[in-house]
Amino acid sequence: MNISDSEQRLLEIIWDNEPVKSGKLVSLAFEKLGWKKSTVYTVIKKLTDKQAIKNENAVITSLRPRGEVIGERSESLVNKVCGGSLPMFLTAFLSREKLTKEEAEELKKLIDEHTEE
Repeated sequence: MNISDSEQRLLEIIWDNEPVKSGKLVSLAFEKLGWKKSTVYTVIKKLTDKQAIKNENAVITSLRPRGEVIGERSESLVNKVCGGSLPMFLTAFLSREKLTKEEAEELKKLIDEHTEE
């Protein structure tokens, strides 16, 4: 599923506030994103069509967990930018950013947990 940047921005608000009434979501999106009502309802429709959210009786809930959506978007980015090479992606990222010791330890732990035997 291809979730756009704007769709993810609205999903972030939904995940943080669900279940959320559509009127409240409009208010939150205006407050956090500066979006008008029509924009919110357009994005709600797109997310509903993609089966990422459910809009039932004007109450919005997510159908896709945050981690799943972020994982798919991250994988897509690595594929698009670095031909699927995670080491190339990390090398490019780390050439511009320094990690804290805590971040480096967390990454080492994640690599150990997800390394094939």
